[in-house]
Amino acid sequence: MSVTTIIWFIFVFCIIVVSHEFGHMIIAKRSGIRVDEFSIGMGPKIFGFHKNGTYYVLRWLPLGGACIFGGMTEEDLIDSVKNKEDEALTDEDESIASQIEDEEIDAQKLKKCGVKFKEAPVWARISTVLAGPFFNFLLAYCIALVLVWICGSDRPVVKELMEGYPAAEAGLQPGDLITKINGSRIHIGREIYVNMYVNRSGEPMEVTYERDGKEYTTVIVPKYFEEEGRYLMGLTDYMEDVECKNASVFSYSFYEVRYGLLATIKSLGMLINGNGSKDDLAGPIGMAKIIGDVEELSKPFGFLTTLINMFNIAMLLSINLGVMNLLPIPALDGGRLIFLLIEAVRGKPVPADKEGIVQLAGFVFLFALMIFVMFNDIMRFF
Repeated sequence: MSVTTIIWFIFVFCIIVVSHEFGHMIIAKRSGIRVDEFSIGMGPKIFGFHKNGTYYVLRWLPLGGACIFGGMTEEDLIDSVKNKEDEALTDEDESIASQIEDEEIDAQKLKKCGVKFKEAPVWARISTVLAGPFFNFLLAYCIALVLVWICGSDRPVVKELMEGYPAAEAGLQPGDLITKINGSRIHIGREIYVNMYVNRSGEPMEVTYERDGKEYTTVIVPKYFEEEGRYLMGLTDYMEDVECKNASVFSYSFYEVRYGLLATIKSLGMLINGNGSKDDLAGPIGMAKIIGDVEELSKPFGFLTTLINMFNIAMLLSINLGVMNLLPIPALDGGRLIFLLIEAVRGKPVPADKEGIVQLAGFVFLFALMIFVMFNDIMRFF
């Protein structure tokens, strides 16, 4: 793995992680919730500083980040914290609490920094938890605006068909605009690819298309293509380039984000129903390899092309991170959100001991999954 690949990996990683954790932090502060630490990376710290009651820290391993709210760490440590504003830290300990736990409590200053997470109104906590994934989607849309303005997008227009395959036999012709597949609206050509990719068993597909202003619907049964080992309708080219130098940039940027969401959700569904494989999963090492491959392919076309491709990866990964964090798995934002919604309905929180057991099980599951994905990435890498 080259040095430039590592630099690009850190660049992409920082964009998506900072966005996610910043979303948590900014909404927490707006909601009056204390934020004790905002960190990027894991492991030993590179540097850190204190400002407005929050410890901002950069760590060595670019494998994650954290936004630690008041009351989310050990209570006896948090309650002993004296928040120092605008002072450089001299202690090398990682947490704020361990750096200044022996100091006298300044209750007034601590109060100004906000309340503990569990003391905030339930809807303030729900909005704080949702803010991380929401900011990932917002980041993706902002990146899409830039990419679509520069590169344009594509319309799902049939340009070329494979002879002897179902699409041609069903009557599709070059120039047809595909508008729906199985009742789901199609806005850009790549959505056709996603729908075909997740169809691993050759299920019939209802295709709606426009020709000369009239709408038609047909059912296409995909045919197995030996060379690629998957089912195809028989469309070899179905993307018509579109320039977006006007107001259409806003709609097509939305379609780009929608495409990323569609690809992520359908891929997850494919894994859940058993049609996927372990090679459909990728962790940090797999992501670094993808970035390295894209860098090598982009390098002959210049730095700008490489930068555009890296932003495209960042957009898709940001969407992916947002969706994954909304899954109802303990230890993720989605798991925490489930407990908060239960609290909102019941009018009282789930007992801490029961929630703790579920969260611990979630951490164990995620840790095991991380080990499995990392091992699989290493095997593919070599």
